[in-house]
Amino acid sequence: MRKALHLPLALMLLQAPFCGDLYAQNPFWEQVKKQPATLGIEKGSNSFQLSKLNLQLLTASQTVASLKLKDDAQFDYTPDELLDKRDRNKFFHLGDINLSIRQVGSSAWIPYSSAKDRQPVSALRVSGRTLAAADMRPTLGGIPLQVTRVWENKDGDLVLRFVIKNSTKESYEVGALGIPMIFNNNMDWKNLDSAHADNVFFDPYIGKDAGYLQVNRLHGRGPSLLVLPQENAAFEAYNPINSDPTPRSITFEGFHEWVIHSKAYAETDWKGVQQWNEPTSTLLKPGESKSFAVRFVLAPSIKQIEEELVRQNRPVAVGAPGYLLPMDNPAKLFLKYGKKIKKMDIYPSGSLSVEAGPQTAGKWASYTVKGHTWGRSRLQITYADGLVQTIQYKVIKPEDEVVKDLGHFLTTAQWYENPNDPFGRSPSVITYDYETKSPVTQHQNAWFAGLSDEAGAASWLAAIMKQLLQPNVEEINKLKRFAHQTMFGRIQHKEGKDKYGVVKSLFYYEPDSFPKGTYSDAINYKTWAAWPKKEADNIGRSYNYPHVAAAHWVLYRLARNYRQLVTEEPWETYLERAFQTTVAMVEKAPHYAQFGQMEGSVFLLILMDLKKEGLIESAQQLEALMKERALHWKTLNYPFGSEMPWDSTGQEEVYVWSKYFGFDEKAQVTLNAILAYMPTVPHWGYNGSARRYWDFVYGGKLARIERQIHHYGSALNAIPVLADYRENPTDFYLLRVGHAGMMGALANVTQDGFAPGAFHSYPSTLANDGISGDYGSGFYGYAVNSGTYIIRHPEFGWLAFSGSLSQDKDQIKVEVKTASKGRVFLAEEKLWLTTDAGQINSFIYDTKSKEIVLHVGVDHPTFTPETLLNLPATSGYIVKDAPKDQQGRYVIPGQAAIVKLVRTGK
Repeated sequence: MRKALHLPLALMLLQAPFCGDLYAQNPFWEQVKKQPATLGIEKGSNSFQLSKLNLQLLTASQTVASLKLKDDAQFDYTPDELLDKRDRNKFFHLGDINLSIRQVGSSAWIPYSSAKDRQPVSALRVSGRTLAAADMRPTLGGIPLQVTRVWENKDGDLVLRFVIKNSTKESYEVGALGIPMIFNNNMDWKNLDSAHADNVFFDPYIGKDAGYLQVNRLHGRGPSLLVLPQENAAFEAYNPINSDPTPRSITFEGFHEWVIHSKAYAETDWKGVQQWNEPTSTLLKPGESKSFAVRFVLAPSIKQIEEELVRQNRPVAVGAPGYLLPMDNPAKLFLKYGKKIKKMDIYPSGSLSVEAGPQTAGKWASYTVKGHTWGRSRLQITYADGLVQTIQYKVIKPEDEVVKDLGHFLTTAQWYENPNDPFGRSPSVITYDYETKSPVTQHQNAWFAGLSDEAGAASWLAAIMKQLLQPNVEEINKLKRFAHQTMFGRIQHKEGKDKYGVVKSLFYYEPDSFPKGTYSDAINYKTWAAWPKKEADNIGRSYNYPHVAAAHWVLYRLARNYRQLVTEEPWETYLERAFQTTVAMVEKAPHYAQFGQMEGSVFLLILMDLKKEGLIESAQQLEALMKERALHWKTLNYPFGSEMPWDSTGQEEVYVWSKYFGFDEKAQVTLNAILAYMPTVPHWGYNGSARRYWDFVYGGKLARIERQIHHYGSALNAIPVLADYRENPTDFYLLRVGHAGMMGALANVTQDGFAPGAFHSYPSTLANDGISGDYGSGFYGYAVNSGTYIIRHPEFGWLAFSGSLSQDKDQIKVEVKTASKGRVFLAEEKLWLTTDAGQINSFIYDTKSKEIVLHVGVDHPTFTPETLLNLPATSGYIVKDAPKDQQGRYVIPGQAAIVKLVRTGK
């Protein structure tokens, strides 16, 4: 959810070219100027050349002033443009350290930081492959331990090492040891071109000794910088450095530290929170020392990160399909490392079971992983050399049960029925506070309670999109009332000059217009976000239109493809409303309509249905409107503009229209950018999780700038990733990222069906947000994009994503496990099968004859007496002995049927 109408700073950031002088206009930096500079920039720096990187260290602090690619003198991994502004106390730089220690026998942890009260370090003499070294005690505030920092050239790679020695007569416990990872993710005062040239995103694999940090340029091209454990540097936790005063905002997520030991944090700031890994510490007896080191290496590209890890002799894990584990569908896990596995441990005990399979030709160990207990689960692998790797799983209910629970919760607990509601919001599916177990009927942010915008519309959007997958008569009857009484006519104008315009909120704050007591005295309404009626009635925010268009489109599909399920209006009426909503977005909200919209892919779905129905005039009008937008995007280097300076929701629509109109180069630019912020790592929370870090402020209960785990961007960005995979079915990386993002829409749904906006990644929280927020936009992504993918991998063999696969000689059989059982992709034949009604329960492929057998059926024969199967004309297959309808779909009657697909010889 984005709020530019009330964020003039966001518009300035979006529109202004980069200009360093603009920093002087920020009052924060003016105040910083008044503080004494302590970093010692004026004392100069030293430069060092490695095989692929050029390093510059400040002489006084021996922290990094610059880290550049050898073949790109312009780009810097560090926030170089801020160096002479962040040169005061408390600002962290690459090379700093955070420690918490206590004398054995004491209970209190004492923190030390090299950035808190910075003093010049004491340089030490170096030789050989050592680039620089220093005694850090002068800048560590009287720490009783000796801390030495060493920069090394290790076989051409950069190594950062800290040696901690206990030279006292007492034993000390090191309970927190963090290495700040300061890379240039600060996009303040950048436009999209300058941000993609200058900035990076970084994502963690919090996997102990197998963990790493990947640092990718925003455009997704070129090498990926990896930070790896070199010695005693297990990636145990990932901690935001909130003590760094650099202002965090919609253009700066903040810095994080790689935490090697976290016991002190777990006993203080994170107390009572279940961490990803067990918190540890190090004990140093008198005279003992220990070295902690990380290594900086370059992978040739984002897609080659795992290949580089293998070359670096790091443990590598590949989950197929991933690390979100439905209880009815075991996953595969492939591990590669030069040492044998000594043991595997599971936490909580019994939450998973792991069964070994045969080793692959390339010597990958293979396992089948089954989920037994709902919730988070950690698989801990100990290798023969003592190295420990952890893999984070989340066990969920079967996909169809998650979606069933979601639909039930939305239409019961979140169902709002109040004929006397002064804002006309009844009946509806309304925002919900899971912590108080109550609907949100008023809020200082008007859109939360107003049934529009992302956080207001999301709940009813999810409820309606659910019917696309699993039509439920009772739920649909409620939602029809919402659509006809509340959505069309209140949220959306149904007549007059503003017909088809969509308002920003039904809820607003005008206390003089209502009786005393209408608004709660416990809520602070003295904020810009407490919109008055005039602002709430504004129809100029394009981002509100796709939600309504999607609802009309689903009602069209239900009326068109099912009997006696939606009969209040002819199907033509619902499709017409979907079409007119699309037109209205462009005409009535033209400023923001120049940008890609979240759920904007629904406009393409509407266009395709207009064409199928022979509504040529409307289809031509819609296509012309969309082409004008796409032609504008074609002129931009990075067409991902938004009401925010940088965003991760426009890419979905930009990609689909770029592909549709043949602008393949722009589609590739879009896909590359998505892969830069949407990683695949052995961790359910980050795997396929598209970057978003400000929507807890605009759509959450716990409001803060924070990397969100499976915000709606995950499933939306999965739409272009999986679309591109279906065109390039040998690209296993795309399948893994896309499927994980698509499943992100189910990751945070509770056992009883509540869906939050996202999961909090802060180690002080690690829990769902308490409010439904903008979840529904992500569920749209699952509803239109979920599918079962069947592939033959050259190393791992036959695999099914969202399917249970078995093989009997030449027969590959897959039980379809998605919520709708309505889409299957066979990579071997580049075949994409979908149903508009009915289900594909199982799929059998004969690898020799190439014949395919489907077991199809319907759950509600009263409403769906036949399966409507889409088989692309270019697929090379036909269905034997089945008629087609006017839309070209095969019509297969019966509650259950066996369908044979045979090759046509094309």
